[in-house]
Amino acid sequence: MDLNLFRRRSLFSSKSSRSSSRSFTGFDPMRLTKSFASFLMALPVLIMLTMILRHHPSDRLTGFADARPSFTNASIPPLQEVDQVSQSTDMAKDKLLGGLLAPGFDEHSCLSRYESFLYRKASPHQPSPYLVSKLRKYEHVHKRCGPNTQSYNKTVEQLKSGGGSSVVGSTDCKYVVWVCYSGLGNRILTLASVFLYALLSDRVLLVDRGKDMSDLFCEPFPEKSWFLPLDFPITSKFNSFGPKSPESYGNMLKNNLLKASMGSVPSYMYLHLAHDYDDHDKLFFCDDEQALLKSVPWLIVRTDNYFVPSLYLMQSFEYELSRLFPEKETIFHHLGRYLFHPTNQVWGLITRYHKGYLARADERVGIQVRIFDEGSGPYQYVKDQISACTIREKLLPEVDMTRSIAGTPSENPKLKAVLMTSLVSGYFENVRNMYWEHPTVTGDIIGVHQPSHEGQQQTEKRLHNVKAWAEMYLLSLSDVLVTSAWSTFGYVAQGLGGLKPWILYKSENQTTPNPPCQRAMSMEPCFHAPPFYDCKAKKGIDTGKVVPHVRHCEDISWGLKVVDNHAEL
Repeated sequence: MDLNLFRRRSLFSSKSSRSSSRSFTGFDPMRLTKSFASFLMALPVLIMLTMILRHHPSDRLTGFADARPSFTNASIPPLQEVDQVSQSTDMAKDKLLGGLLAPGFDEHSCLSRYESFLYRKASPHQPSPYLVSKLRKYEHVHKRCGPNTQSYNKTVEQLKSGGGSSVVGSTDCKYVVWVCYSGLGNRILTLASVFLYALLSDRVLLVDRGKDMSDLFCEPFPEKSWFLPLDFPITSKFNSFGPKSPESYGNMLKNNLLKASMGSVPSYMYLHLAHDYDDHDKLFFCDDEQALLKSVPWLIVRTDNYFVPSLYLMQSFEYELSRLFPEKETIFHHLGRYLFHPTNQVWGLITRYHKGYLARADERVGIQVRIFDEGSGPYQYVKDQISACTIREKLLPEVDMTRSIAGTPSENPKLKAVLMTSLVSGYFENVRNMYWEHPTVTGDIIGVHQPSHEGQQQTEKRLHNVKAWAEMYLLSLSDVLVTSAWSTFGYVAQGLGGLKPWILYKSENQTTPNPPCQRAMSMEPCFHAPPFYDCKAKKGIDTGKVVPHVRHCEDISWGLKVVDNHAEL
């Protein structure tokens, strides 16, 4: 059979058939085939667009991490869901807080480390490249000198032997040990202070775990723990250390047992930097004394003070601090976010509460109430002070006492979530009832929440501290913050959140202060018991007037805090 003839006939028949089909039915098999092929080619693109639109990360497009996560499957950590959407460089930077955190940790062992950015807006305060470099170098040294390394074991053996300078000189690692002491807010602030001192003095920080430190905080350094091993030879002495301890630096100075020219130094020295330290202890903040301390392999520090401001007054540290923190008021903001990551138990409390009560709000207002008067309260003058401050500063709207239902609402009424923390429930109930019983003049809806009310501070109870840490962290997620004078609880929240709070003045004679509050000039905590001494002139001086970036605190007139040079007087 002539195949060419067959092909020509088939082609003719096919053309006739297609022509006939178009004439009678409009059906074109060839066009259908092409259309189907085009559809198959476009299908992957359509699927990809569907997935992108389905997850729509709108908040991230503006440069902010999503501060209001809403997840349909609560068993899936939010970080996993975000990673499925994007692996972009910007997302990685947010996850590592602008390079502050090191990558490579086991994410599931400490979910908060790499998930925290999902719950707050990105900080406008980026860590300096020098600080990031310094932290990476410190991590390398910590890995080499940390617990149970060859260097650590060697230095511990020398500590046991009580070796002098001939032995001490052979050590390549020197240490500063933070002793667990005081309430949780004080512990967090003092641990950050001691870590900064370790960075400035080229020492390795080791942490006395106390009763619950490992239940509250994840390990901040890669590979090697920051916790002091349980068999450390002088741990049993920690509870007995105090201002009169013969091993204390102040007492050794007082008794002329320390001299720059001496042939040997102690194997360890206790630094008493708590609120009851004396003038000799305070000489720690003098440059000449630091030169002597450099040769001591083990420094043991017990303090309840955030002593960073006085480090800024030391010439030997001033230049290094200016390189680490070009924005001077960001010290605790950066070091706090680097060091303090809630354990998974605490993170569960934080994230569940945030999703349940705070995530859907247009604005979150934190109010931290801590009263140091005798008696448990609540006090009416404090209730009045909270209302006066929040309404006067337009943090919360006024209520309309003449109506039971809101009048004409504003064009864009807001849902505001108020998070209150206090040892008692009375202040929360007062604010909640005001906004429940009366409409706001703006039409805004105000939800008021308080996670716990423990009645009194219970520093030694583990669960109490777990809740306290969760509440400090929740407060730090606020958009605006009100804190109480003198309270380290509030200092921690404002520093972690990068917030300049409105500070409720401490009352005199149980009356409402006028004005009720003041905006802080810096997000930095206050040093409650600073020295007032000029090391060079060897005389008393007002240390709040030495340099423009160390000033007296708003809430404690004799305290010191670090501010940026352009901060308002």
